[in-house]
Amino acid sequence: MDSVDGVTADEPRRGPGRRAGESRTREAILDAARRRFGEQGYDGATIRSIAADAGVNPALVHHFYGTKERLFAAAMRLPVVPSEMLALVLGAERDRLGGEFEAHLGEVLIGALLRAWDMVDVRTAFLGLMRSAATSEQGAAMLKEFVTSTILASLSQVAGLGDRPEDRYRVTLVASQVIGLGFARYVLGLEPIASSPAPDLIAAIGPTIQRYLTGDLAPRAASPGVSS
Repeated sequence: MDSVDGVTADEPRRGPGRRAGESRTREAILDAARRRFGEQGYDGATIRSIAADAGVNPALVHHFYGTKERLFAAAMRLPVVPSEMLALVLGAERDRLGGEFEAHLGEVLIGALLRAWDMVDVRTAFLGLMRSAATSEQGAAMLKEFVTSTILASLSQVAGLGDRPEDRYRVTLVASQVIGLGFARYVLGLEPIASSPAPDLIAAIGPTIQRYLTGDLAPRAASPGVSS
């Protein structure tokens, strides 16, 4: 299975001959997790409630999946744990760019996402989430939780944003750009975006992401002849 910088959502591989009972237990936990995350959201769902739904001890959920985010990644069939992937990629870019990192965060983010999406396993999971979101309420809830509680939460921390209304506005603007790019490039196959080289997209979209994160978002005066 592909991974980004070695970060995968899979548990360490066990030896051959995994017991059938263990596989059924894992699947029961994942089924319960999908229901809870879809109905209550990432923050509302707890390991304890998921374990109760699956009929197991919470300690067993922790044993199999560790953290709630790893459980979420496994339930969504994500081949990477988003926050861990971003932490590694952004950390490496911070080391490379040094004092210029903050000024290029938008380009760094788009570059990281494009590299992830170009991996078959990551792209397949992402497209599955987007298509599910377009056809079911639970799918839409899961995509929302995936974006807000994993990727954007990590991005907010890196960008030094908090929980103020303006900060939340900034990160949701980033989400609109990221989801729009993914939908246009990989779902619709909208040309020439679908076949544009990654450096071209980074150069075009990165500054917009940067403005969303750190720039002036105040309304500008309308041009002559333009009415609101």
